[in-house]
Amino acid sequence: MITSMENQQVKEARKLQRRRYRERSGTLLIEGLRLVRDALQSGVQIEKLFYAPTMVAGNQPLLKLIDHCGAANIPLLACTDEVFVTLAETVTPQGIAAVTALPVLPLPTPCHFTLILDQVRDPGNAGTLVRTAEAVGIDAVFFGPDTVDPFNDKVVRAGMGGHFRLPIRNCATWSAIQPLLDPAQVLYLAQANAPLCYTEVDWRRPSALIVGGEAAGASADAMSLARPIAIPMHGQVESLNAAIAGAVILFEAARQRRLP
Repeated sequence: MITSMENQQVKEARKLQRRRYRERSGTLLIEGLRLVRDALQSGVQIEKLFYAPTMVAGNQPLLKLIDHCGAANIPLLACTDEVFVTLAETVTPQGIAAVTALPVLPLPTPCHFTLILDQVRDPGNAGTLVRTAEAVGIDAVFFGPDTVDPFNDKVVRAGMGGHFRLPIRNCATWSAIQPLLDPAQVLYLAQANAPLCYTEVDWRRPSALIVGGEAAGASADAMSLARPIAIPMHGQVESLNAAIAGAVILFEAARQRRLP
């Protein structure tokens, strides 16, 4: 039983709450039944599992998951509640957390249907877009310039396991994104008051949707590369938040792509 917050394994895991340590180590700290189970089922390497016996007591799904990890020879590290809460970033932790390899799924060749986040800084919106991307069958998601870290804890939780099943790339510049795109792809940018409606686009063609941030919108680079499209709205509403706007367009694209 780990009782000290200065335990070396706890200290190393706690560092993974910061981006630079995740990138340096190539590992990720996740927490909760859903994420740990999704990582395990997706084949992501789990390096170790922390759990608080008093927190998980009587919770059969959690206990079953811990037993399953033990049977898979994943090191199990029991710790006190006081130690565990230093690893948790949720308000009411479930008592289970894991250190996993940062998931890096291979990009499909070619990528015909891509989502690009440009200056999306809200982690809830970014994670919801990852979840939506998985739901509509996106080939890959690129986190572009001035966008929140894809492996930020809140982004991963909002992604609901999508990070373990969908190719995601963190691209600091548009020059890093462009080589990942198929030359045949047409880029579209969600933008208020654009003359072209999103339903008028032929999404059956190789395409990429760029979603900009709510506050600043998309970058000048994104606007220079993409064709703007709009979601018509009634009343005094000027715009939707990034996650909702992205979902509206992505589901229309998915609908068209299912057509013969």
